[in-house]
Parts: sequence; structure tokens; C-alpha cells
Amino acid sequence: MPFTYNRTVHFQDTDAAGVVYFANVLGICHEAYEESLETSGINIKGFFSNSSVAFPIVHASVDFLRPMFCGDKLVISLMPQKLGIDKFEIAYEISVGDMVVAKAITRHVCIEVSSRSKQELPDEIIRWLETNRRDAEGAERRKSREIM
Repeated sequence: MPFTYNRTVHFQDTDAAGVVYFANVLGICHEAYEESLETSGINIKGFFSNSSVAFPIVHASVDFLRPMFCGDKLVISLMPQKLGIDKFEIAYEISVGDMVVAKAITRHVCIEVSSRSKQELPDEIIRWLETNRRDAEGAERRKSREIM
């Protein structure tokens, strides 16, 4: 199954209309990303404070299908995919109960920090991508069998 992260919508996540503020959805997705890294054995403190390599987001998008409100119990499914030797993308599906309320994508590139030049993904990220890809592919196969 894809990696899932559970989170409750807090009042601070919402705007004056009482729904999740659009930019906060990416923050929630990033929380799921961090949790998936940590669950796979990557030391988060070291990962984000590493002075030699970084993984900036070079593209992000969100599609809002239904509003999310304070108190909603979100389930964020995360499905990363390697795009090349130096980049990967994460697809997120955000649900409340059985209803998908938003879908998002973040695209990351691996860079050497001091030169800001692209470099190959390190082994720990490749392992994370492969583990989560296999899990996501297995879930998709199970889902397709359920439909038949």
C-alpha cells in the first residue's frame, strides 16, 4: 500500500471562510513526506541539515476537489516516483473518509549545496523511492483486481 499519514485539520490551517487555506495543503503534504522518510529509516534531522546535498521543490501543484474543514480527519497517501538520476516526484492523495478531497504533486531535484548544481540521488533516497514505489504498485494491482 502507499505510505499513509493521518492528520487532523487544525483551526490554524483554515482561512476566514473556515476551509483549509490553499497554501497549507502543501505544508500538510510535506509533513507526510517527512514522516515517510523517517518511517523508512532516514534520520530527518540529518536529512534536512545536511550541508552537502539538498532536495528543493522545483514544481508543486494542488487540485482541490472538496473543501476541508477544521476537525476533518485527513488521510494523506504518498506515492513517490523516480523521474531520473537527479529528480523525483511525489503524488499525494488527500482523503476524508472514503472521499478524495485534494490531489497534489511536488517535484524535487537533488543538488550539491555549495555549487547549486544537480547531482545524482543518494542511495538512501533511491531505497526510499524503490520501497514506496513497490508498495504503491502493489496497492494499485490490488485495487485493479477489486474493480474486476
